[in-house]
Amino acid sequence: MTQPRLAEQTAHGRMYARAEGEVATVPSITTVLSRAAVDLGGWHGWLAAQAVLEDDRLAGALGSPSRMRTVARDAAGAAERYRDRAAERGDRVHNYCEQTALQAMGEPADVEQARAVLRDHGEEAYAARFDEWWDLYSPKPLAAEITVWNHTVGYAGTLDLVAEIAGKVCLIDYKTKGTDRNGRVKALDPKVVTQLVAGLKAEEQLVDAQTGQWEPWRYGQADLLLGVAVGPTEVVAQQAVPEVLAAHWHKFCALRRVWTHETLLDAAGAQLRPVPPPPA
Repeated sequence: MTQPRLAEQTAHGRMYARAEGEVATVPSITTVLSRAAVDLGGWHGWLAAQAVLEDDRLAGALGSPSRMRTVARDAAGAAERYRDRAAERGDRVHNYCEQTALQAMGEPADVEQARAVLRDHGEEAYAARFDEWWDLYSPKPLAAEITVWNHTVGYAGTLDLVAEIAGKVCLIDYKTKGTDRNGRVKALDPKVVTQLVAGLKAEEQLVDAQTGQWEPWRYGQADLLLGVAVGPTEVVAQQAVPEVLAAHWHKFCALRRVWTHETLLDAAGAQLRPVPPPPA
């Protein structure tokens, strides 16, 4: 994932500061969302098993406990390697989307360079499908990669795009997705709604990172919240259902409190200590 100018990675997740050089004080939207428990045990196990079966050293390691341990140890990190590769691909695709929006806004941009990077990684299909979506939906960009802040709840984040589509102001979050066995882009996770609602509820937007200049959030009354799944075979846009927005905002605020509790407990140090038996 790209690192916005005011964000930094800490022991408590990604945090945001008010200006360059200042101390980061609030968690990012994605850090807050990460407090929700997700069981990935089965997926991790499947990737590890696949890594063992595809390891060229497997045949030679049979019958040798030490060699098998080496294969198993390397396979144990398969999920982390997959995650890192997906994050790097997501950064490349997001950069292409951002450059496209900046170019449409008349801002300095290098669309061809961003596309060349995708091409070098065998990922140009993502750019081609995104171009098709852009032409079909004809968004008029209002802001790209815009950093927002909420003082009341205490968080910040960076939104992929604010654009006008068919006369409607839309908050847009891109998600780079693979395809299923039918060649369709994989479904969006409903937590994208929570992420978009947190963006909608922002109170300020960044004007200048170096000086720490902010202004009131202009798009708190946006008409549509869109999750856009960008894949190599198609791009699919989905609207957050208005009737569930309040529930997702309640969920986000609850997760923000969980983040606070976890941070306080981490700072407290040891949570348990030994107790000796009572005197005889």
